[in-house]
Amino acid sequence: MNYEDVLYEAGNGIATLTINRPEKRNAVRPLTYEELTDAMHRAADDPSIGVVVLTGAGDKAFCSGGDVSDQATRSPDIGRAHMRRLFALSSVMRMMDKPLIAKIRGFCVGGGNEIHLFCDMSFAADTATFGQTGPRVGSIPIWGACQLLSRYVGERKARELVFGCRQYTAQQALDMGLINGVSKPEALDQLVAEWCEEILTKSPQSIRIAKVALNAGSDQEFYSSYFPASALLASIYGNEENMEGIRAFLEKRKPDFKRFRRPGL
Repeated sequence: MNYEDVLYEAGNGIATLTINRPEKRNAVRPLTYEELTDAMHRAADDPSIGVVVLTGAGDKAFCSGGDVSDQATRSPDIGRAHMRRLFALSSVMRMMDKPLIAKIRGFCVGGGNEIHLFCDMSFAADTATFGQTGPRVGSIPIWGACQLLSRYVGERKARELVFGCRQYTAQQALDMGLINGVSKPEALDQLVAEWCEEILTKSPQSIRIAKVALNAGSDQEFYSSYFPASALLASIYGNEENMEGIRAFLEKRKPDFKRFRRPGL
């Protein structure tokens, strides 16, 4: 596959995948998900690769989530196809037998935050920003955040992140257990490189088996909840609340969700 939205580099046992839409703060569209899935399989199938690094182009964003301009035309049928696309990407990220490290600069929010949750480790510049955005635009982070966030930060904090749609600094993300480390922006590449080199000195078969074992518990819950959750998410695409959220985002105003509340609630 020839990539338009993704850059792929490989050398010295490390594959680096870069979401390459800096003009959109690396927001992801259907093509991006498909290219990332292909690139992940490419790295997973390459016997010379021992570690995979995922990052975003530029310093403004790792990934700012889904491209809302693309979502403005979604319907439940399109939503169901989209959920299958998301599932294909998260599956290879979790099931590849190599450590996957997120290198984060700038915004890591919405779907971008979910993408880094599927990585095995995450390191961020101290200028990075984390958070979920779904309920703010009439959507739900049930691709991965609702399933995996509580594993990292605990039930109470996970609900805070999802319900509040607040943004958190890299240091706050580190303190709550959302990421593994923080550095100055200019030192981030070196920090990730050091971790890659350290992992490459370990037994590949031990790392492979350890990843499967570490994922076993959480992934069983993830996959058992994924299918009903995906149907719920697909059902909201194109409904009135979802369209209000998207229109408000594109018009740069606050959405009026209060009008959807039933009397007495």
